[in-house]
Amino acid sequence: MYRFLLTRQWLITMLVALLLIPATIKLGFWQLHRHEARVARNELIGQALTAAPVPYDTLSPTPGFAVPKDLTWRATTATGQYDPAHEFVVRKRTDSSGTIGYFVVTPFLLADGKGTVLVNRGWVASGVGATEYPPVPAAPTGEVSLTGRLRAEETYGASGIKDRAGLPDRQFNLINTDEQARRTGAPLLGGYLELTGTTPAPADQPQLIPEPNHSDIGPHMAYAIQWWLFTAMIPVGVWVLARREAKERAKQAAEAEVPLDAVPAGSVSQSVS
Repeated sequence: MYRFLLTRQWLITMLVALLLIPATIKLGFWQLHRHEARVARNELIGQALTAAPVPYDTLSPTPGFAVPKDLTWRATTATGQYDPAHEFVVRKRTDSSGTIGYFVVTPFLLADGKGTVLVNRGWVASGVGATEYPPVPAAPTGEVSLTGRLRAEETYGASGIKDRAGLPDRQFNLINTDEQARRTGAPLLGGYLELTGTTPAPADQPQLIPEPNHSDIGPHMAYAIQWWLFTAMIPVGVWVLARREAKERAKQAAEAEVPLDAVPAGSVSQSVS
């Protein structure tokens, strides 16, 4: 009854099904691992944001320090003075609504003399043209105290941004301490501070960057379940198709074996005429 399964068409169908099963299982685990990574990232960010703030130079003590993942987003503080002469902006950055503008980054000289920190003071809208320096609220003068989040510096390799030469004056593609240390000659501590507050508060400042969303786990678990359901449906689908064809073949065989005297007389005369 099922000898048709040995035909070329059905052998190819079953081979494709056998290849799809491990592939869909693997895709399901890939989405599961993405879900687990997202959950772990959210937990890490949540712990970092709620931890008691500590001085910046205790987290990033030296120039060139590579900020590890477990310190990224850590709440931190700094006291000192801004260096507006070496301020710069970072191109093609968006605010919370998706509007493209600039991040304003100003070096900050620590009061304890342990180094200089790059401070991302926030977002500003684009100016008249892309070649002109945008309107930027001035950094506070005198000694101020900052609170913020520790961020790892950006690199061309990790960001996928191309290192393009010929940018307008004081405009850059990344927040990178090595790049700025070569430009300013200052010993910049690794990473940078993403500003959340200033004491005393300035009258005007760039739009502060909101904290990262660490509650959304994304759709990855749902995608994993969908892939595994599809895995289970593959053999069921093959079985349903095989049963359907077996019934169709049995029906055709039965119709081919109907004797002539079993056909109604009217039908025979009509066919003879």
